[in-house]
Amino acid sequence: MSYALTTLWYERHRYLPGVLAVGFSALLIALQTGLLLGLFSICSIPVDHTSADIWVGSPNVLSVDLGRAIPESFRDRLASQPEIEKTEIFMEGFAYWGKEKGDSELCVVVGSRLEEGSLGLLDNLTPEKRGKLTEPRAIIVDQSDMSRLGIERVGDYAEIGGNRVRVVDTVQGFKSLAGPYVFCSLATARELLRLSPEHTIFILGKCHNPEQAPAVVKRLERYDNMSTFTSEDFSYRTRMQWLLKTKAGIALGVAAALGLLVGAVVTSQTLYAATAASLREYAVLRALGIPRWRMAAAVLAQSFWVGFIGIGLALPVVYLMMVGTDWLGGVKVLLPYWLVGGTAAVTMGMALVSGLAALRSLRLFEPATLLR
Repeated sequence: MSYALTTLWYERHRYLPGVLAVGFSALLIALQTGLLLGLFSICSIPVDHTSADIWVGSPNVLSVDLGRAIPESFRDRLASQPEIEKTEIFMEGFAYWGKEKGDSELCVVVGSRLEEGSLGLLDNLTPEKRGKLTEPRAIIVDQSDMSRLGIERVGDYAEIGGNRVRVVDTVQGFKSLAGPYVFCSLATARELLRLSPEHTIFILGKCHNPEQAPAVVKRLERYDNMSTFTSEDFSYRTRMQWLLKTKAGIALGVAAALGLLVGAVVTSQTLYAATAASLREYAVLRALGIPRWRMAAAVLAQSFWVGFIGIGLALPVVYLMMVGTDWLGGVKVLLPYWLVGGTAAVTMGMALVSGLAALRSLRLFEPATLLR
């Protein structure tokens, strides 16, 4: 290892392209995957930012924004479970936002109870904002969506589904992917979504212990006229629905494969050229009795250090770009530990495979080459 690292340092101009290629591959994989995770985490905001443990919706519901009306009486099925501490209703659905110029914008109406501790209450709706939502047909939108909706200031009026509404306040960090989120009370949501008094979109449940949620969900699977999920499962289901629907997973895979291919080719050729340029040195080692496997191990050690240094250079850049995209464009890049570890493992594997490919140059030398 020390010999390989010393060689890298004194021949750094030869190995620099390989280091940069590995770094580029790691940067591309981590950044694109993190960007995709951040993008689709927007879709599950109503699930991730509420305190419910269990979600009950229409049969085979695909995501939180594609729920259909279900009888509110289904709430008794959930409330009758011994593990359940509290239940309440929650509404979310698509509606059309009418602008002054006559065109319309698809929006997502989100209605919940406004009392402190409500299961469907989003975590950044302050008591002051909730108080404003108690007004009839009062709504709150994300600050970043105001221009998209044609709203100039708080207090402006708009139209949703033929109903006149008033923007009473704004929030931040709830930018939507499919359509701007519109937050309101249950009474306002029922009116905007045109739901009858005996229907709702979702029923939420809170367990005495969150670890009891999977058992409750499994027990309620016997009802074929409703779907039941834990919050974690429903959040994942919502993100996967949008991932598959938009074919973004295919684009991600192609881009990541391209980054790996470019990195592998450049790294392999860099290591091959560096090894070939040192054939006389390897011939001397061979003449001194050093076995071939020791020299092959040295080449693989060099590929390891190329991968290690490349990843070490890429990760800080990824984190800087994550902060920069969030600050400049409001775009979240999520970098969970498994993504960082997986990126490091994949790119390190690519570097080692490139090292194996570079071993073919060792077949070109013999001690006799020193006599030429």
